[in-house]
Amino acid sequence: MRFRLTSLLLLSLLLAIVIVSCKHDVPEPIVIDNPTDPTDPGGNNCDPDVVYFQRDVLPILISNCAVSGCHDATTREDGVQLTDYTSVMRTADIKPGNPGDSELYEMITEDDEDERMPKAPRPPLSATQIALIRKWIEQGAKDLTCTDNTACNTDNVTFSGTIKPIFTKYCTGCHSGSAPTGGINLTAYNDASGVAKSGRLVGAITHAAGFVPMPQGGAKLPDCEIAKIKAWVDAGSPNN
Repeated sequence: MRFRLTSLLLLSLLLAIVIVSCKHDVPEPIVIDNPTDPTDPGGNNCDPDVVYFQRDVLPILISNCAVSGCHDATTREDGVQLTDYTSVMRTADIKPGNPGDSELYEMITEDDEDERMPKAPRPPLSATQIALIRKWIEQGAKDLTCTDNTACNTDNVTFSGTIKPIFTKYCTGCHSGSAPTGGINLTAYNDASGVAKSGRLVGAITHAAGFVPMPQGGAKLPDCEIAKIKAWVDAGSPNN
């Protein structure tokens, strides 16, 4: 009887050891966020306090950094590619939560023009763009996206209040400064109006056949942004 009791005790002890030793191999349970959570990559609502990589950060990088001869998929200067989230996180030395220790942030805030990115003669990022990237890193440098379900309003579209901000977000990293790509400076009304009236602007942003798709190397602009540009062009591309 004593032998049987001892055997049972030994068996129980062995089972306990096995359970404890295997505990670290058990994967953490997967928690599925509420799909309406604005910080959920699959969510449908845009939170004004959240910086979304796909909506807010990637257009800045595509327009200003992921250009030919710099950090596009072909050149990959210094091994850095800024064309998509995976490449950014793999090559740009991002420290989530710590912009000051993230190489990407250090380079866009560099005082030395020879070291600063984007490289001269391209203009530096604006204070607003830098603040967005800083906030994105502070919030964990996540690959978040969202869908803006508000109705697209194409009434009262103006060049100064509607079109220029779109150009600033998606285009003027290439099309500005002393040596704009293609000789087109979209910060200047005359250049913008010229490509609008020629049909090249709408052809490029809609990725129509026979036109160079813009933004170059990036995804097509959101439908609402395209609709606003079309409305401005259809109105005669006024300088308003």
